[in-house]
Amino acid sequence: MEDSKENLTGAQRVQRHRERLRAEGMRPVQLWVVDVRTPDFVRDASDQAAVVAASSYADDDQAFIDALSDEAL
Repeated sequence: MEDSKENLTGAQRVQRHRERLRAEGMRPVQLWVVDVRTPDFVRDASDQAAVVAASSYADDDQAFIDALSDEAL
């Protein structure tokens, strides 16, 4: 490694990395997504799955999902 790199702090290394990416035409993007590990999410997902499963359209809905899954393969 170069001496200059060995003396850099973590923040300085990250800054240089970001500068290189920007020079290549990239830009940072921050995404916020649902935390699927929370009890609220688990409960809501379970509740919604039960509603879908109890629907009179459950078989058609599942066939649709299966068809999409087959296309992905």
